Amino acid sequence: MAKKKFYAVASGRKPGVYTSWPEAEAQVKGFRGAKYKGFSCSLEAEAWMDAPRWGQKIKQQKKKENHELPMPVEGRTEIYTDGGAINNPGPGGYGAIILENNETLEITGGYTHTTNNRMELMACIKGIEALTSRTKPVALFSDSQYVVKGISKGWAKGWRKRGWLKSDGTPAVNPDLWKRLLDLTQGLDIIFCWVKGHAGHPLNERCDQLAVRSARGSDQIEDEGYKKRTK
Repeated sequence: MAKKKFYAVASGRKPGVYTSWPEAEAQVKGFRGAKYKGFSCSLEAEAWMDAPRWGQKIKQQKKKENHELPMPVEGRTEIYTDGGAINNPGPGGYGAIILENNETLEITGGYTHTTNNRMELMACIKGIEALTSRTKPVALFSDSQYVVKGISKGWAKGWRKRGWLKSDGTPAVNPDLWKRLLDLTQGLDIIFCWVKGHAGHPLNERCDQLAVRSARGSDQIEDEGYKKRTK
């Protein structure tokens, strides 16, 4: 069976990620300045769409990454997060684990229709919202480079400064969740760290289990932000 292709249309009649070339072609054929690219993975397609400059994120991922995590620091709270959507977009869920005051708290939730990136962001938001103290330093671990680089490289702050536009003038994706995350991190001593997904890290694996369970659960709610975006 042929491998499924995903077509990301960054500039066209209706930008988005399409699962067939005829659908994508209809958005770019005859459209001046059309920008689009094919991928074998929906996550890569959406990440390419969300990067400040098309293709930048994919090229960066080809570089050798440092998978070493920071050493635990006494008095520092740690948050592990993960999120995803079945068939992206589709039913989604997030999971977060908070290690604070020698206690462990698990948080999870699901949505009827959403995306991988929205659930990755939601996992971070819910984890930070659950902190009992905003004076302690925090290390947040995510396997989403979209999230980690969006914060650590200042992409999200740049989008907000430009009225939620990317550097090329196109609309930033998921501005509602990026705004919530930026507001939550304001004044917080926090670092965002990338952890390689599905590499055996027990807390990352547990977050993945929580996210998948919620994505397949029966008590999901609507993702109002995504619903508005797709109208």
